[in-house]
Amino acid sequence: MDRLTTNFAGTLFGLHGEPAHERIVVASDADSGLQAVVAVYSTVRGPAFGGCRYWQYASDYEAYHDALRLSQGMAFKNALAGLPFGGGKAVILKRPEQMDRAALFKAFGRLVESLGGMYLTAEDVGTTADDMRAVQSETAYVSGIPRENDVYGGNPSPRTAYGVFVGLKAAVQVALGRDTLDGISVAVQGLGSVGWDLCERLHRAGAELIVSDIDAAKTERAQQMFGARVADIARIASVNADVFAPCALGGSITDAVAHCQFKVIAGAANNQLMSLAEGDTLHRRGIFYAPDFLVNAGGIISCAREYLGSADKQAVLDEVAQIGPRVFELAGRVKVSGIAPARAAVVWAREMMQRV
Repeated sequence: MDRLTTNFAGTLFGLHGEPAHERIVVASDADSGLQAVVAVYSTVRGPAFGGCRYWQYASDYEAYHDALRLSQGMAFKNALAGLPFGGGKAVILKRPEQMDRAALFKAFGRLVESLGGMYLTAEDVGTTADDMRAVQSETAYVSGIPRENDVYGGNPSPRTAYGVFVGLKAAVQVALGRDTLDGISVAVQGLGSVGWDLCERLHRAGAELIVSDIDAAKTERAQQMFGARVADIARIASVNADVFAPCALGGSITDAVAHCQFKVIAGAANNQLMSLAEGDTLHRRGIFYAPDFLVNAGGIISCAREYLGSADKQAVLDEVAQIGPRVFELAGRVKVSGIAPARAAVVWAREMMQRV
């Protein structure tokens, strides 16, 4: 690859106590300023599919670790969704200095191309459809590109939100015995594209919303449009509500949050639990946790069908809607095994990862 330096870490590194990742690539490109990590967790089911995150991390190590955790989550997500793909993820380190964005993502596209189809990329936090177009100029191993014909593609966020809505509704039925969201209070953390779309769906379903976001303009708009109550970002995880929907960045469910008053946790954020121990605490306290890699699969389902050329709109929505029945299946597994939903979902995902 022209002037692109790569360091292949092989199978020596991975998450502590977990099977090693198949490949970890740390790459830099002096001309564009690209600094990226691509983590391939598993290709047993097929090429590793997962989005590209563009974020300003506190340290290079934090970016590296994020790629490891996110790629594992994608492997679980793709397996439970029944997709013919393994799991991978890319993170590009966002620096304070101004970058030529198009050049940056073209360099990333060359990195993806150099992997020869082992990793397929798409839009994620901090990236846009225009970024994916820049990637596409260098490689065909990319999805989430807006189409001009009848093929369903582009920004996957609406399908992610739809899947979370379906999963949340199923989780409410499991935990509260309610087949409607009318009058159910939901605390939504984060009003980005997915969080906002989820709020629209919840509002139409009659839910009572409590919202938080670092952008005051978004919470003010939610007040006006949905009659939502606004909570401070530091307190949203401790408000009195039936459901907590984390839709910001990961790690929001700490030990303190695990002692919350919610009955259900179901949201769009990846890697919500700091560890499986928090999932155990939730289970002991009678809180039903619908794992992120189960309920937020709508986006990757959309990107996968687009990539495979089978992205008919209704077919994609029907496939995303199957997240609801999977939540019911998880609840059944929890009842039989007695273990927490978080652990039961990991066991289930690992079973599915071996089915090709």
